Amino acid sequence: MAKIKTKYICSSCGSSSPKWLGKCPDCGGWNTFAEEIVEAKSSTAAGKFTPSAKPISFADIRGVETIRFSTGISELDLVLGGGIVKGSVVLAGGEPGIGKSTIMLQIAGILSRTGKKLLYVSGEESAEQIKMRAERLQADCSNVKLLNTSSFEDLLSAIEAERYEFLVVDSIQTVVSSELTSSGGTVGQVRHITYKLVEIAKSTGLTVFIVGQVTKDGAIAGPKVLEHLVDTVLYFEGDYSRGIRLLRTVKNRFGSTNEVGLFEMTERGLSQVGGDLFIQKNGAASSGQAICPVMEGTRSFLVEVQALAASTFFQFPRRNANGFDPNRLQMLVAVLEKRGGVNLSAADIYLNISGGLKITETAADASVCAALISSVNDKVLGWDRAFVGEIGLSGEIRPVANMQSRVNEAARLGVKTLYSPVKVEGGSKLKVVEVKNIRDLIKIIIN
Repeated sequence: MAKIKTKYICSSCGSSSPKWLGKCPDCGGWNTFAEEIVEAKSSTAAGKFTPSAKPISFADIRGVETIRFSTGISELDLVLGGGIVKGSVVLAGGEPGIGKSTIMLQIAGILSRTGKKLLYVSGEESAEQIKMRAERLQADCSNVKLLNTSSFEDLLSAIEAERYEFLVVDSIQTVVSSELTSSGGTVGQVRHITYKLVEIAKSTGLTVFIVGQVTKDGAIAGPKVLEHLVDTVLYFEGDYSRGIRLLRTVKNRFGSTNEVGLFEMTERGLSQVGGDLFIQKNGAASSGQAICPVMEGTRSFLVEVQALAASTFFQFPRRNANGFDPNRLQMLVAVLEKRGGVNLSAADIYLNISGGLKITETAADASVCAALISSVNDKVLGWDRAFVGEIGLSGEIRPVANMQSRVNEAARLGVKTLYSPVKVEGGSKLKVVEVKNIRDLIKIIIN
């Protein structure tokens, strides 16, 4: 196959070069040159151009119903917006060992049982390794075709030889196209291959799943345009020690980006779990532990906030937060000291959200403060009390959205008392206590 003409483009300033350069001569950036294909455009005589597209009125556009397929995994269907859309391209990223290949093989087995034709392309593992995993997961992949190659041209030949409904590429960084001279995983290779896969998916209706490796910062390796090309971007995150996995959608052209799927890694793969996964109720409660009902998309579940305040031996006390915004922790510590009279200036503070969950909403402020007060005063809050509310700089506790959903979930999981800035109906099993400011919260915990 004849090599096509390529050039190297600086990803920072757009400068071009016929060969790769370590440093851009225009902007001075290092390792910014990526290989791109040069496509020759046919010349057209002046005045002979015929437009291929014309503007139309919105009133003349008819609604199109998207064709969806269920993956057989309700948590994944929820994150995807109701199922897999025919002809879509889904990119799944996450740290090594988080479960990307596992869930892809589980999906392949479910689709195979329903009679769907699927091609599984792997450039990382051998066919024997994939079969061993399928047997361990008890995934029925007898009707799945496996292509063990890193050549993009082999992948295209397999698609052209037989018409498939689904394609899984694991992973995109291991696939190499002979049209480019750069090695696999480079910016040019990843962008070129993804563009071709999107083009095939849209023209033939082939549904494509792409597994993407991540960098040390947690972002999907390769250019950012990779995420712009695909229809849906999924991220796996979680706690390795407890086997908890969260599946978030960062981009979704066919549904909401607010949903989250809850999974637990078992010997048979990823299994769906309930909303009580983030609470460790089998042990005795200790000081510094507080329960908070949080929202992820349209669903609510309880999480355990852990805080530890210990005497410091340094001039500047440490403020470490895992799963919570460190800057917001600093603000809450300042509010507790100024408005609540809690002395934390001589204490190292460590905050952790159990289960590897990352909380971004302000509804957890009250539970973070409650955990800190509990740790400083060595008061045990117990598993039957929960706290919710946003803390302001003047020490007031403000209402948050979706209170009824939070109350219902807390009552379902056995919480007896919920401390909230607003009075909400909790039913016969849950008592809602109104707390307006940080001083009232301190009195409740100490007394």
